[in-house]
Amino acid sequence: MRAMVFDGSSPIVRERQVPDPVAGRNDLLIDVLACGICRTDLHVIDGELLQPKPDLIPGHEVVGRIVAVGQEVIDFAVGDRVGIPWVGHTCGHCHYCLSGRENLCDTPGLTGYTINGGYADRAVADARYCLHLPEGYSDLEVAPLLCAGCIGFRTLRMAGDAQRIGIYGFGAAAHLVAQVAIHEGRTVYAFTRRGDVDAQALALRLGASWAGSSDEAPPVGLDAALLFAPVGELVPVALKSVVKGGIVVCGGIHMSDIPSFPYELLWGERRICSVANLTRDDGREFMKLAGEIVFEIVVTRYPLAEANRALADLRQGRLVGAAVLSTT
Repeated sequence: MRAMVFDGSSPIVRERQVPDPVAGRNDLLIDVLACGICRTDLHVIDGELLQPKPDLIPGHEVVGRIVAVGQEVIDFAVGDRVGIPWVGHTCGHCHYCLSGRENLCDTPGLTGYTINGGYADRAVADARYCLHLPEGYSDLEVAPLLCAGCIGFRTLRMAGDAQRIGIYGFGAAAHLVAQVAIHEGRTVYAFTRRGDVDAQALALRLGASWAGSSDEAPPVGLDAALLFAPVGELVPVALKSVVKGGIVVCGGIHMSDIPSFPYELLWGERRICSVANLTRDDGREFMKLAGEIVFEIVVTRYPLAEANRALADLRQGRLVGAAVLSTT
């Protein structure tokens, strides 16, 4: 089969012909239809996340059609459309798994990082970690829900009942989580790179009450700030905008160093926390929600062979919404 492979020698993927994967007892073998490109893919390919699987096939927003199932699979059948998310396996016996926090598992298998992912014609995944996908979305549209949507959803849940939500970095995750927040009756304030009028226009069209650059102050104090831009300098900026008792939630897996800041920014019971991966329950709950909300999902399609162009566009901030690879 055709696959785009990261060999670690340079920050690109290379097209290769590799053997088809084989489904084990608990696995699904799928024909890949689409695979979203996530900023985590960049962190892997740019060397910011260390020790990826050798000769890695990236991609963890994988949409496909099942062509074979393992003997132990009970929840999926050949012909089903299915999603493969970031968390592809957990140990089931560490302290975190046993306490309902499998997203913090000590030895997880991570799709497109320690397990081969979806930048390929075919992929295999443990059925116990795969997700049924909502109807009403094309293959390209549904792909970003598998990480950008799920992680954005968990990030918003970490903000509790906050009503005035600031979102820093208005890309794939942000444009989805903003719609969830607005659906729940919250007020959204969108922060983008300076001069990114397209992202600001998208935020306003989706229902944000205000959109501006990340170095601007919002028109009101925020109850919570959700950070999707991997820029540590934004943490103290967001703290300045959050009211007493508010929270800053960092939604990415990697971020540049956070600069020192005066304690007065944190005082007043303000909090900073991160989001790490997601649980299967997170994924199922979000997919159910995606079947109830009619999301507007903004995607740019790239052929599989042009994965490097898609990665470069994401790296350089040339995208509005999400990039998605198509095998068709």
